[in-house]
Amino acid sequence: MLLFKPSLLTLALVAAGASISAYAADDVNAAATADENIEVVKVTGIRRSLQESQSLKMSSSSIVEAISAEDIGKLPDVSIAESLARLPGVSAQRLDGRANVISIRGMGPDFTTATLNGREQASVNDNRGVEFDQYPSELLNRVVVYKTPDASVMAQAIGGTVDMQTISPLAHGEQTFAIGMRGEMNDLGALNSGSEDKGYRGSISYIDQFADDTIGIALGYARMQSPNQEERWQAWGYPENAAGDSVLGGAKPFVRSSELERDGVLAVFEYAPNDFFHSVVDVYYSKFTDDQRLRGIEIPAAWGANGGVEATKTEDGLVTEGVIRGAEVVVRNDVNKRDAESLSIGWNNKFQVNNNWSVEADIGLSKADRTDIGMESYSGTGRGTGVGAVDDLGFVNNGNGGYEFNHSLNYADPSVIRLGDSLGWGSPLGANTQDGFINKPEIEDELQSFRLSAEYVLDGGALRSIEFGVNYTERDKTKLDKGYYLTLKGYDGTDPNYMMTVPDQYLLSPTSLGFFGMGDVLSYDSLAFYNDGNYTETDVANVDLSRATNSWAVSEEITTAYVMGNLETELFDIPVTGNLGLQAVQSKQSSDGTVATVADGEVTMTPRTAGDDYVEWLPSINLGFEVADSQMIRFAAARTLTRSRMDQMNANVNFSYNENPNDGINWSGGAGNPELRPWLARQFDISYENYFSDQGYFAVAAFYKDLENFVYNQQAVFDFSTILPQNPGDNPLGVVSQPQNGDGGYVQGIEATFSLDFGLFADSLTGFGTVLSGAYNDSEVKETAESDPTALPGLSEKTFSATVYYENSGFEARVSSRYRSDFLGEVTAISLTRQNVNVKAETVVDAQVGYDFTESGIDALYGLSVVLQVNNLTNEPFTSYTGDDARHVRDYQNYGRNFMLGANYKF
Repeated sequence: MLLFKPSLLTLALVAAGASISAYAADDVNAAATADENIEVVKVTGIRRSLQESQSLKMSSSSIVEAISAEDIGKLPDVSIAESLARLPGVSAQRLDGRANVISIRGMGPDFTTATLNGREQASVNDNRGVEFDQYPSELLNRVVVYKTPDASVMAQAIGGTVDMQTISPLAHGEQTFAIGMRGEMNDLGALNSGSEDKGYRGSISYIDQFADDTIGIALGYARMQSPNQEERWQAWGYPENAAGDSVLGGAKPFVRSSELERDGVLAVFEYAPNDFFHSVVDVYYSKFTDDQRLRGIEIPAAWGANGGVEATKTEDGLVTEGVIRGAEVVVRNDVNKRDAESLSIGWNNKFQVNNNWSVEADIGLSKADRTDIGMESYSGTGRGTGVGAVDDLGFVNNGNGGYEFNHSLNYADPSVIRLGDSLGWGSPLGANTQDGFINKPEIEDELQSFRLSAEYVLDGGALRSIEFGVNYTERDKTKLDKGYYLTLKGYDGTDPNYMMTVPDQYLLSPTSLGFFGMGDVLSYDSLAFYNDGNYTETDVANVDLSRATNSWAVSEEITTAYVMGNLETELFDIPVTGNLGLQAVQSKQSSDGTVATVADGEVTMTPRTAGDDYVEWLPSINLGFEVADSQMIRFAAARTLTRSRMDQMNANVNFSYNENPNDGINWSGGAGNPELRPWLARQFDISYENYFSDQGYFAVAAFYKDLENFVYNQQAVFDFSTILPQNPGDNPLGVVSQPQNGDGGYVQGIEATFSLDFGLFADSLTGFGTVLSGAYNDSEVKETAESDPTALPGLSEKTFSATVYYENSGFEARVSSRYRSDFLGEVTAISLTRQNVNVKAETVVDAQVGYDFTESGIDALYGLSVVLQVNNLTNEPFTSYTGDDARHVRDYQNYGRNFMLGANYKF
């Protein structure tokens, strides 16, 4: 008995499962007999996507949000992350102008889990957060966000679980070829010499069925070569001057040109010889390369300028105009390059033993590998400080948080600006010998899983069925973090003023920094200069104690046993559905790390292995009450778990020994924590959902997450005899700074969604519609009961998204915007480390217009559609700031607009 009664079209969409073919509505219509006289309207494009997403939300026993493809190879947005960011309670953080990682209900990427066809995914990220731009949207059919878990969800997380799903060729039911191609252009132009401002995206998909529809295959390939440009203002900080006013400490403005190349491959093989056996093998592979060239300057101001900063205008305690006297400017020609690969393989088998028993077995493998190159190359007017030519730089605040300058020196003249350590930043081989730097971190992540489960369907009663099973997961993740000081081979130390003129073969056309008034700067191919062996490399780990413990390996073995009862009954004549379940999660975690200390100026390293094992119990309940026709009230409660960051679970220790301590503690240092426990929370959810049409609903939900603990860096007592058994000293106890599970707090919020087809009101409005969603979040997290609350990474107090669309007779137009208020975001800092910074509120607007010639009546053009898209229509910048004053801008990134024109053809 189906208690919640969606319409016939909704049932057709749910039955289609992973299929997104427009033919599904035709099939339902054909199946209806003339006596039934049922009219089914064929719906395509964005309206079909909205209808299927709505049907998924309606039919789920949990509180979920969903995104469905409009057609083969066509999710509603350019990327998965951008589509997700339009859902209520979900927001995305941009990286280099594109949506990259997401937060769910105010919980950042560390608190969310991503799965592909239900299997947890390895990540190219340093931790667990999946970077969604690794997954070509053209190869995905739909994405479901589980905001409340049930016991059968193996990859639970406190924030939520994002399940990306590929197509089912048998459910699709038709032979289909789909081809798409789009050209792309950035309106900032090619900012760096040798860069491109034009690119393309292309995809091809093939779906078919064989052997009387018992065998199905789906094959897909997607390629992207996308340009990305950026004008970027970056400040060192804002110290106070003698008058107590904030003044620019220094700046590093530059322009960045990137070329992203991504190749994605999908293969699905499905076999269903009868009603009792169903088997699916899916393979998903993505190769991603991001090649960035960054050229700009570093300007010492209050921190480092020879003559200091002369303030000529101050506004509300901030110096907005002045002159930097005797500035020694460093010209930078840097390179960031990332190569990443992701592979996911899964094999799922379902056996219907009889009318009561069914068994499911699933095996999966997910691998991710990443190699980065982060190279810095320095040039200036002299080696070291107080040697070369200096400049008096006038500056004025531009109103966006950055500054515009005027200058006297020609920073594009290769006879004035030459290679060398122009500010004395490091001394790996003697004074002023850091002429550059290169980071070469490598990440490897492998996750294997096996799941066996069974379901027994009862013949009657409130308990419809009982499901139980076990899931076993092994995960191994390693980071090898190598970094090297670079010193010009021509510098032997005998000439302290040695600088090298850039050889002609590496010189490029000057790069304009006109966006902040500095004109042209010297440009050269620094990576080619490095690859040709012009630098001497010094391993940082040999001289830097903290760097020696940046590499790590973490392993996990997770066994999850679960049991869940599925409910279907009535309470006071109100139909009730849902589930009640329990997970027992046994975890074994270990880490291979390094113990490092400095002796006689050299770093000594010895291996260390440590870990822990424990069991957590996770109960959950989901109930849905159909209080009126097509109206549901849902209630959910659960204890949820999110595993700690893997870079914090390492066994590394670096320390030093103090022979004459004032506090009696001889040993001190820093360490990871291989015994770190997961974040845990008790969460409660309630929602009201009113589905007033097949393409219209209103939903409002409230939630409360009681965080049992939180991870903080704390001073902890450490027994050094465990790592120095031969020489622990008289007192082997010391103090280290390491991540610890501290007190928790709460996250609470309310969210609402409204989807409306204006055609409900008048035929003249057919095709017009809107989707609105918004959320308000609040949190308080404390290290201890006495400490002040800390900001929760990824939490925006307010988020809002809106889409207005028109789709009729083949014409389609839409404008979408998403807003998120200020939040604490994670960005790349020095030496490719990660740092939390305050990010300003932003509103990102995208638009597109298109036409589907299938509706034109021209047979030769049947299946062809064209589309014009503009991303970041209003050219919204990404801005972060330091402290509590939003005028203290750390980063101001201007990305420009991306235009795409393309066509899709399906037959």
